[in-house]
Amino acid sequence: MATQKTVHFIIERQDSPNSAPYIEEFVLPYRPSMNVVSSLMEIQKNPVTKDGKKTTAVVWECNCLEKVCGACMMLINGKAQQACAALIDHLEQPIRLAPARTFPVVRDLAIDRTVMFESLKRVQAWVSVDGSWPVGPAPRQNPKTATTAYEISRCMTCGCCMHACPNVNSGSDFIGPAPLGQAHLFNLHPIGEYNKEERIEAITAKGGIGSCGNSQNCVQACPKDIKLTEYIARLNRDVNKQALKNIFNK
Repeated sequence: MATQKTVHFIIERQDSPNSAPYIEEFVLPYRPSMNVVSSLMEIQKNPVTKDGKKTTAVVWECNCLEKVCGACMMLINGKAQQACAALIDHLEQPIRLAPARTFPVVRDLAIDRTVMFESLKRVQAWVSVDGSWPVGPAPRQNPKTATTAYEISRCMTCGCCMHACPNVNSGSDFIGPAPLGQAHLFNLHPIGEYNKEERIEAITAKGGIGSCGNSQNCVQACPKDIKLTEYIARLNRDVNKQALKNIFNK
């Protein structure tokens, strides 16, 4: 009789934000088209370790299950990526799962990405329209600019680029590549451009664009293939133009 094919997981777990991490191993029956999320769901149904020990269900976060929300970002075999898009057939076994510790760990594989969302507030990553504007034709946008804006708008705020960036760590206040990319996105918007100077001022403060080391890691890590360093370079050009403008306006 043929041996049942299995999938072997080694998962780094943590019971609370302040507790010590530990390792547990799980073995699941293989099924075609499995991904990491579906595997974690199977473990959740019957949380028994490889050694037959009953344990608690592994905690992780997910939402859309189609590589859009960014919530299921974790380290899979050492690489930050989306668990919903990580197919078992494409992963080397044993498959090692761990939380992306660039962010605070809540429990097991679930992390707190609040710092990234707070940085989006800092760079005013929105368009200020309060509904009081007269109804009429919207401002026109250059097609080339729209193409760039569309690429950046695909950002899931997953945090893969933040984890890959060597300048984002507990000893640095760098806001990271994702918020900088969003600052450039809203500076390109015909209405968002009205607040461009405020965004430039926000990213030139401590921990802003000056802390970017241009390591290129963020481009390699981005699951949406956004050319982050290119757009950060364009943003840096805008920073220099604004600095010159400020000098001559004194």
